Amino acid sequence: MKIKTFGRHGKEGFKNLGRNGWMTFASISAVTVTLLLVGVCLALLLNLNAFGDQLESDVEISAFVDITAKQEQQDELKSKIENISEVESATFQSKEEGLDQLIDNLGDEGEVFESLREENPLSDAFLVKTKDPQDVNKVAEEIEQLEYVQNVEFAEDTVNKLFKVLEIARNVGLALVIGLLFTAMFLISNTIKLTIVARSHEIEIMKLVGATNWFIRWPFLIEGVLIGILGALIPIGILIYGYYYLIDLIANRFPTFIIDLLPVTPFVYQLSGLLVVLGVIIGVWGSLTSMRKFLKV
Repeated sequence: MKIKTFGRHGKEGFKNLGRNGWMTFASISAVTVTLLLVGVCLALLLNLNAFGDQLESDVEISAFVDITAKQEQQDELKSKIENISEVESATFQSKEEGLDQLIDNLGDEGEVFESLREENPLSDAFLVKTKDPQDVNKVAEEIEQLEYVQNVEFAEDTVNKLFKVLEIARNVGLALVIGLLFTAMFLISNTIKLTIVARSHEIEIMKLVGATNWFIRWPFLIEGVLIGILGALIPIGILIYGYYYLIDLIANRFPTFIIDLLPVTPFVYQLSGLLVVLGVIIGVWGSLTSMRKFLKV
């Protein structure tokens, strides 16, 4: 396409925005609200995914060693555990280290266990991490069958519930985002459709004198892109400010907040770029779907 021709299409696209003043404003406003909701949902979803990945990566199996196992047998047991294909690592933890960890985790209440240091009732253990957290159940069952394994613990009920909750939350968030995007596409499609209806006679004449479908489409495509981009600007500003404010609020007032949010940069810039891309995509899609009927002359 020649630059001059593209410039003509660009001017027509801008004129279309002015010709449908209130409808354009209503469409941009609707897209703004929709993309703001999409942005909020995406921010929650991405942070939830990061939090879920963090929790999943912390899931580990405690394989307690039988007290009758000697050093040579412990080494052999470690080798067998590491040879399980789904295992990423197996770290030895002495019973003394296990007691220290227990006392530290309980804080002030852990002091009551100091008296156990002389006759430590705990067992040595291997802390096992899997390559995929979903394989925890399977690996735990395999380890439990190995010789010199006293018992295996990994909070089975908690882990399984965690996986289910995260999966449901991710699916619901994704479905909500997709639904909002289709709503925005529908709104843009209807706005551009009104423009095309108003100019249907002009389009028919252009077709009769030999104008190609794409020659007619371009101004409306550009209009859709502009609506999408303009509709993304305000949500981007609100989300950037809001996310900075949220991070600062948590850091100053809730320093022990259990969820580590994604760092401001590059997250807000990635989210902003994604909203612009989504705005352009729904603008183009809305334009294309609204024009099919009217280009059949």
